[in-house]
Amino acid sequence: MLYKRIFCAALAGTSLFLVNGVPAEAHRSSTQAVLSQIERGQWLLKERLGSERKICFTAPVNFIQIAHGNGPCDQFVISQDQHAATVSYSCDGHGKGRTTITVETPRLVKIETQGVLDGSPFEQEYEARRTGACS
Repeated sequence: MLYKRIFCAALAGTSLFLVNGVPAEAHRSSTQAVLSQIERGQWLLKERLGSERKICFTAPVNFIQIAHGNGPCDQFVISQDQHAATVSYSCDGHGKGRTTITVETPRLVKIETQGVLDGSPFEQEYEARRTGACS
């Protein structure tokens, strides 16, 4: 009986690392493939409400964790296809978020992100356009 409980607990734990029946590691690399379509360099992010900010895109984390910065956060791919990925992330002691990145072209990206940053909720929607090389 104890063996059966341990086996069931182990099996339940294993399912946490699967997305649609595929190991989470495979999803991480596929998301990297989606985000690798984006050109590296300086980007202008225009928020739906009109504010703008510049960001140097050197790695996918720059767009996934816009609110939380480049700090160490655990990421998990929720869904993906050829042109979009949705990633959930959690940053110990600073909150969590969920970001959907849609790659229109290598120089035009739509970013929707929401979550909690240091106890305060946030929700942002950006249109991001590459403007040149990072300075």
